[in-house]
Amino acid sequence: MPHVFLQLLLGHRGAVSQLHGGDRHCAESLVVDPTARPVLLESEEGFERWDGQGALGYLVLDEIVRATLGDPPERARVVVARRCFPTGVLGYWVRRLADGGLVAALTATSPRRLPHPGGGPALTGTNPLAIAIPSGDGTPVVADVSMGAVTHGDVLAGAAAAEELVPFGGEQAYKAFALAIGLELLVSALAGPEHGAVLVVARPEHDPVPALRELAAGRRLPGG
Repeated sequence: MPHVFLQLLLGHRGAVSQLHGGDRHCAESLVVDPTARPVLLESEEGFERWDGQGALGYLVLDEIVRATLGDPPERARVVVARRCFPTGVLGYWVRRLADGGLVAALTATSPRRLPHPGGGPALTGTNPLAIAIPSGDGTPVVADVSMGAVTHGDVLAGAAAAEELVPFGGEQAYKAFALAIGLELLVSALAGPEHGAVLVVARPEHDPVPALRELAAGRRLPGG
């Protein structure tokens, strides 16, 4: 069955190359229903609700991105996806939207792995946040940040110890922890108790990236 999962991804625009280390572990351990497909439950101007229905999160987000590019919002849209895991590199999905001319911000929940900076049990996932801004010069800015000091994939691969998987920031780790908690509760409030994702997508009113790139004077911007 893991081979079916990999075949699905390989047939889905090579999305297997977007797997995080931890998600590669999921690819080897998940029992996959190859017939599962995401379903659009609710659609109105400015809002959509999807249900993964047991499909892998990669396939859910792929369907959402393709649907959004095929029918972009008049101004802006919030898209909520319940039962959407694993989701891979979130920057990959928002980059596709930015390449289509849309501003996008995407977050998704993951298993609880981050403890409070003061210690104790894991309270929240690493809950990455990805933002992409299209640019008139053809190269979008894509910021994609996980709230962990290391990734779960690093731990699985033996590149980091489990106790190193804490909110990033050292003495300022409470900031990453607060953001992880905020994103966890945002997604849970909209998508329900199972892992989900929330996407905000909009048509840009301005083109700020070229000016910022000029100001950076050759220094690399995120995703560039």
